[in-house]
Amino acid sequence: MNWRYRFTLLFFLIFFLLIITRLFYWQVVRAQELSAIGQAQYDQQVVSPAQRGEIETSDGFAIAANKLAYLVYANPKVVKNKKEESDVLGKLLDIKSATVSAMLSENEFWVPIKSGVDNTIKEKIAAKNFPGVGFEEQTVRFYPEASMAAQLLGFVGKDENGNDQGYFGLEGYYNQQLSGKDGYAIVVHDAGGHPILAKMNNSTVKVDGRTLILHIDRRIQYMLDTELKKGIQTYGAKTGMAAVMDPKTGAILAMSSFPTFDPTNYQKYSDSLYLNPFITSTYEPGSTFKPIIMSAAMNAGLIQPNTECNICNGPVSIGGYQIHTWNDQYFPNTTMTDVIVHSDNTGMAFVGEKLGLDRMLDYLNRFGIGQDTGIDLQGEEAPELHPKNEWYPIDVVTASFGQGIVATPIELLDAVGAIANNGKRMEPQVVAAVQTADGQTIPIQPKEIDQPISATSAQVMTQIMVDAANEGEASFARLKGYNIAGKTGTASIPVAGHYDPTKTIASFVGFGPAENPRFVMIVILNQPSASIWGSETAAPVFYAVAKDILTYYGIPPSQ
Repeated sequence: MNWRYRFTLLFFLIFFLLIITRLFYWQVVRAQELSAIGQAQYDQQVVSPAQRGEIETSDGFAIAANKLAYLVYANPKVVKNKKEESDVLGKLLDIKSATVSAMLSENEFWVPIKSGVDNTIKEKIAAKNFPGVGFEEQTVRFYPEASMAAQLLGFVGKDENGNDQGYFGLEGYYNQQLSGKDGYAIVVHDAGGHPILAKMNNSTVKVDGRTLILHIDRRIQYMLDTELKKGIQTYGAKTGMAAVMDPKTGAILAMSSFPTFDPTNYQKYSDSLYLNPFITSTYEPGSTFKPIIMSAAMNAGLIQPNTECNICNGPVSIGGYQIHTWNDQYFPNTTMTDVIVHSDNTGMAFVGEKLGLDRMLDYLNRFGIGQDTGIDLQGEEAPELHPKNEWYPIDVVTASFGQGIVATPIELLDAVGAIANNGKRMEPQVVAAVQTADGQTIPIQPKEIDQPISATSAQVMTQIMVDAANEGEASFARLKGYNIAGKTGTASIPVAGHYDPTKTIASFVGFGPAENPRFVMIVILNQPSASIWGSETAAPVFYAVAKDILTYYGIPPSQ
C-alpha cells in the first residue's frame, strides 16, 4: 500500500508541475503576444485622416488643392451576389473582376476596394443598392492649373504603406508640414463583430496639414510659361527653362520649364519629367558668367571699367591653346566695359589672368557657385568646383568666360541677383509663409547668405550690363525707355572630349529697372535650331517677359 500511495502522490505532483509550467508559458512567456491577438479580435483601430494642407500663390489662389472623393468598401459577410457585384464594381472602378471577387470572398467585416473615387462613379455604384457596399468620404490632391509650375510643385503619390506622400518640389520638401497628423480611435466590437459605441476610445486627435503661401505670382508665372513655350517653338529648341526672382528678398516669383507634366495624372508621364531642371541640371553658362568674374576683379581692385586690355589685338595663346572671340573680331586696347558689351573672350582671358586662381575660387565661393543655394524645393543638386590642385592656367581663362565650368540655373540666377542687390546674395525662397490649421500665419523671413562684392562694385557692374544690353548683340530686342541690365550667353555643348559648334545652350540673364531692380530673370534654351546664338533666341524671350512684368507692376519708362 505504501508504494501505491507514493506512486499516486508522485504522479499528481508531476501532473500539477506540468500544469503550472504550461500556465507560466501562456501567462508569462507569451502573455504580450496572446493579449495582442485577443485584443485584435474585439478591438479595431479607426484612422481619422488629416487633410493635406493646400499650396496657394501670392494672390490666395490654391494651385494645389484638395477635392472630395470616396473610398469604396464592402462587408463581405453581407454581400449576397459576389459574382454580380464583382463584375459591376470591377467595370465601374476599372479593376479586374477577379480582384474584386477575391476581396469580397475574404472572411472580414470590412475590406477597402478602391480609394479616390469621384462623385460620378460613386453615384453610379450607389444606384445599384448593393448590400454590403458603402462609401467613406476622403480628400485627394487636385491641381486646378494642370501643368502650371508642375516641376516646382511636385505631386502627391503613395508610400510603401499606401499613405499619401509628397514627392519632388514643394510637395516633397514640405511633405511633413503639409501632411499634418492623423487621428486614431479604438473601436470595441462584440462577439458578433458589431461596434459597441459606448466603448470607443479616442486616443489621438487629428491635426490637419499646414497651408503654404508662396511668393509665386500667378500672373508672372503665366507670362513666363506663355513666352517660354512660344520661344521654344519659335526657335526650335529641344527644351527650355526660366525663372524670375526678386533680387532684394530672394523671393521666387515664377519658375518654368518645358517639357512638363500634369501632377494630377503624374503616372501617365515619364518619371524623367518629375525633376525640376532649374535646380538639378548643370550646364556651362557661357557669357552670362562674365559679369560675375568681371565684378569680382573690379571688387578686388585689379581693374576699372576703363582699364584697357593689352592682349586683345588677336587670339590669345594659353598653355598651347588659343582663345578666340565668338566672331573672330578683335578690339586692340578695348576697355573692360567694352569687353562685356562685345562679349570679348580675349578680354575676359585678360581679366581671368589678373584675378588668378586663388581669388577666382574665393569669389566663386562667395557667389555660391558649386554650392546648394538652399532653395526650399526637393531635389536641388550642385556640382562642386574642382579641387584647387586640378586647375590649370587654361582652366582659369576659360572659366572667366563661362566655359569649362558648370553651374545650375538657380546658382547663376542667385549670383546675378547679388549684383542687382548692391552686392548682397539672398537665399532663394519659394514659400513666403506657412499657415497652421487654426489660421495662424508664420512668415518666412528673407535670408542674406553673403556679400560677395561691395555695393559700389555692384553698381558699376550694373551700369556695364546696361551698356551691354543697349549696345551689345541683343540690342535690337531691348525695351526702349527702360534701363535693363543684361548679358547674353551662347555656350557650346561638350561632346566626346570637344565642343560641338552646331549645338549650343542659348541664354540671357538680366534685371530691371537697373536703378531700382524689381526682378532678376534668366532664360535658357537648349539647342535652338533657328539660331545658335543667345542674342537671337533667349534675349527676345527675356525682353517679352520683362515688358509684361514692367507693365504689370505699372513701372513707367525712365527715359
